[in-house]
Amino acid sequence: MKRIVIAGFQHETNTFGATLATMSDFEMADSWPGLLRGAEVISGTKKSNLPLAGFVHEARKDASVELIPLVWCSAEPSAHVADEAFESITGMILEGVRNAGKIDGIYLDLHGAMVSESHEDGEGELLRRLRNLVGPNIPISVSLDLHANLTREMVDLASCITIFRTYPHLDMAETGARAFQTLQHLMSGGRLFKAYRQAPFLIPLQAQYTGVAPFQSLYDKVASVGPTPQSWAELAAGFPAADIHDAGPSILAYADNQKDADAIVGSLFTDLLSAESEFDCSLLSSQEAVEKAKTIAAKSDKPVIIADVQDNPGAGGTSDTTGLLRALVEGGAEGVILGMLCDPEVASQAHASGVGSIIEGALGGKSGPAPNPFSGRLQVERLSDGRFSFTGEMYAGSVAETGPTALLRVLDDASDVRVVVSSYRCQCLDQAIFTHIGINPAAQQIVTVKSTVHFRADFEPISAAVLNTHAPGLFPCRLGQVPYRNLRASVRVEPLGRLSDRR
Repeated sequence: MKRIVIAGFQHETNTFGATLATMSDFEMADSWPGLLRGAEVISGTKKSNLPLAGFVHEARKDASVELIPLVWCSAEPSAHVADEAFESITGMILEGVRNAGKIDGIYLDLHGAMVSESHEDGEGELLRRLRNLVGPNIPISVSLDLHANLTREMVDLASCITIFRTYPHLDMAETGARAFQTLQHLMSGGRLFKAYRQAPFLIPLQAQYTGVAPFQSLYDKVASVGPTPQSWAELAAGFPAADIHDAGPSILAYADNQKDADAIVGSLFTDLLSAESEFDCSLLSSQEAVEKAKTIAAKSDKPVIIADVQDNPGAGGTSDTTGLLRALVEGGAEGVILGMLCDPEVASQAHASGVGSIIEGALGGKSGPAPNPFSGRLQVERLSDGRFSFTGEMYAGSVAETGPTALLRVLDDASDVRVVVSSYRCQCLDQAIFTHIGINPAAQQIVTVKSTVHFRADFEPISAAVLNTHAPGLFPCRLGQVPYRNLRASVRVEPLGRLSDRR
């Protein structure tokens, strides 16, 4: 019987964010489960599109494997992970390994872009402590997010790493399954040699969409290397909102000899460098996006999607900026639905006032360094407890917890704009955010989402067009304007792609 310890510790850190990720953030349920311990690690993630769920499903095909679940947790992306939370959760994992008895392998469901108050490379620090505990011979398999900022320490300390290959992340569970296959290979006596290279540029997240060139072809080439687990490759696109030394894209490969691993990385790295000029980094201003959306919507029976890419809570944004909302109202846009704007005060006021009531005051714009709320009269149309099941492919099987939530209509003679207001941050990546409160997004003229790319999986199929806007927010997508301090000196912050937003 092969005994495998499994655990998960997920955080994507936006070092430009407004608030730390505290222990309570990891304990609470949001789009994913709250902190899970012991057997509930498996039961609480079952049938979800999470890497750990995919690992468990694949492992249970092998009757000779015993899984020892320790802990799994995540927190909504934000600024740095508080030291208290990092030390507590890391301590749970290490204590669990100490108490597990004889083990044959370890699996960790990590992100790859965690930055704590004290450690630039959160995953590398966790792996360092774990490796010090178990020694060099126990194989450690790790799955990472596509946006991982892969470091030399992660590569050296993990025996094998698998990484998502789709953005939107539709292959999270599949990546966890591959992580089991690679671990099983090592536990059975197989050997792996590694090679790794970092690219000399950053790529903004809106340009990392894998449904179009150049990432579509890059990941096709990555997937063609194999077969796993004897030989495979990975491409981490990087998370540019983490101002750390190792931020940015990288190529990783494994093979049964060093020569082949080096050759795989060399070929894919050349492809990545050659693709630099193809990345579409362009963004519209809010006013440009609104006017263009109105023009397209007038000629179509499908909605135009406007993505508020720099206020994406799934990348550490506050989800309460009002620049695009203001542009929609001032631009006289009609048939508009916006989601989700996080404002617990207004959501609470709406629930206290009731459906049909009119409330006045400041909506959103209350967090971050430059408060700028939207002032106006708002009618409460519908209310929700904020608990609903996701229906889109990416999060199907998971339950949202957005807290008291309300659908509010902006009372304005020149526009027709409604806003879904939540109490907890939640990236608008699933139509259920609207349908759960009685709104069919396909029947609108304009659908505005606080998301960068994940929304495309569920919303792009119903849309006439998708427009990206650079409304102000704490998730930077115009990288040439970001005050980086810790990046490698040789790294270009803007790839040589389309930059039509330069003014």
